[in-house]
Amino acid sequence: MLEAQEQKWSRLSLVAVMLVLTAMGFAPSAAQAAQCEPTDKIDGSTVDTARQKIEKGGYRQVRGLKKGCDNFWHGTAVKDGKTVNIVLSPQGIVMVEGD
Repeated sequence: MLEAQEQKWSRLSLVAVMLVLTAMGFAPSAAQAAQCEPTDKIDGSTVDTARQKIEKGGYRQVRGLKKGCDNFWHGTAVKDGKTVNIVLSPQGIVMVEGD
């Protein structure tokens, strides 16, 4: 019973933090946090770092990068004149999504 109440308060606290972040203009981060489970270990990688790694992989016009709860970055980019959906793994491997 006590554990269930603690989980309830933990969730309410998360919602309160998300509301504050949204009010401060951080809605994309709050939206991501809402999808993640409390047990997910989110690393400290940033969109700028992800973009640099993807560009080092030979891609240009990297857009729409979003980080999943599994620390994989998803977006689109252009390589060899073709726009493709790309994924950057936490280990720094750039892949075409679906391969």
